[in-house]
Amino acid sequence: MDWQVKPVSRLAGRIAVPGSKSHTVRAVIAALLSEKTSLIHAPLYSADTRSALNAVRSLGADVKESGTLWQITGCGKNFTIPAAPVDLGNSGTTMRIITACAALAAEKISFDGDASLRTRIMQGELDALTALGAVCESSGGYAPLSVKGPLHGGHSKVDGTTSQFLTAILMAAPLAAKNTVLDLDFLNESDYVRITLDWLARCGIKVKYSDDLLHFEIPGNQSYLPFDRVIPADFSTAAFPLGAALIAGENVRIANLDFTDLQGDKRVFEYAGAMNGNVEVKDDEVVVCASRLCGGRFDLNATPDALPLMAVLGCYADGETHLLNVPQARFKECDRIACMCRELRKMGADITELEDGMIIRGGKKLHGVAVDSYHDHRIAMALTVAAMGADGETVISDGECCEVTYPAFAGDFRALGANISVLEK
Repeated sequence: MDWQVKPVSRLAGRIAVPGSKSHTVRAVIAALLSEKTSLIHAPLYSADTRSALNAVRSLGADVKESGTLWQITGCGKNFTIPAAPVDLGNSGTTMRIITACAALAAEKISFDGDASLRTRIMQGELDALTALGAVCESSGGYAPLSVKGPLHGGHSKVDGTTSQFLTAILMAAPLAAKNTVLDLDFLNESDYVRITLDWLARCGIKVKYSDDLLHFEIPGNQSYLPFDRVIPADFSTAAFPLGAALIAGENVRIANLDFTDLQGDKRVFEYAGAMNGNVEVKDDEVVVCASRLCGGRFDLNATPDALPLMAVLGCYADGETHLLNVPQARFKECDRIACMCRELRKMGADITELEDGMIIRGGKKLHGVAVDSYHDHRIAMALTVAAMGADGETVISDGECCEVTYPAFAGDFRALGANISVLEK
């Protein structure tokens, strides 16, 4: 379904940010790897996290859902072997982590997903798993793919293009028969690995690592302890009400944010402050008002998911905005660098595409036009925010793809005063 978005003069009210996708997916898979019962409170309910639940059920976990509580009894590495490929939908995070964990089994386990998932790079992870004893088959380094273990441990070089390759092996390696040593030449988006290491520590897993996160030593034959944890709110998602409020807000209150959490995307609030955004933290809420934004230079390596929204803010800022050092944004649900440049240009933006980012020259008024979401939830949400301050109506293709991480996006924004309507095809 396409969305029609009309400009708004004022957004106001309170918006509660849903749970973190990164935390929820890690929680679900950590629960699978424990042989006891874990409790996940306030998980994110979305298409991606449903894919994670489907995956662990397929491998033998017992899952009970009750309101805002998921109760998961895992099976360690004693997986049920699915007869058919496990459908992972659109969830790249789930695909990367569950593939490494499935390599602990002595029998072949296969995975597939939708057309978008089949474009996500996997070769770097498959090469690392092969070095640790797995037998991997894939479609040229992409899904559909299969793995067969058992993973025995040893030494492996890990590609740091996406942190998810490292996260996946860090979660699987503690259950390998022998010790594992991992080395990297570089690592993008390192904060996501720190989230993974925090989950491992909470589950009793021992890992030694260098300060630069380029060397890891993981003892084998460990066991995951069960856990009982509330999922923190998602800072990647919070970027969108933040951006909308900076463009057209009047005391928009964003609730549920814990700035002590390890999510790297909390830096988006720092970026907003650096752009002269009117952002104030009050108790457990952040209050945001429309602001005369200024451009700046931002290294987005740790926050690749922030690129679509930051590109929009750059259009509404005076002067130039440089979004740099984020080449991995080209390997998400789509090439987010190229796609955001293309769609914002349609709306009248002045943007130069770089290999690792973009330069936006702000000050030009955006205008409504038909734009493409590329079935990418973060692009759809970013373009919706852009449309709120543009002249005329904007039509965004396949707006419902926001359900991947934020099923209530349209409804929550309507409650603030946004004018978003669904156009039936």
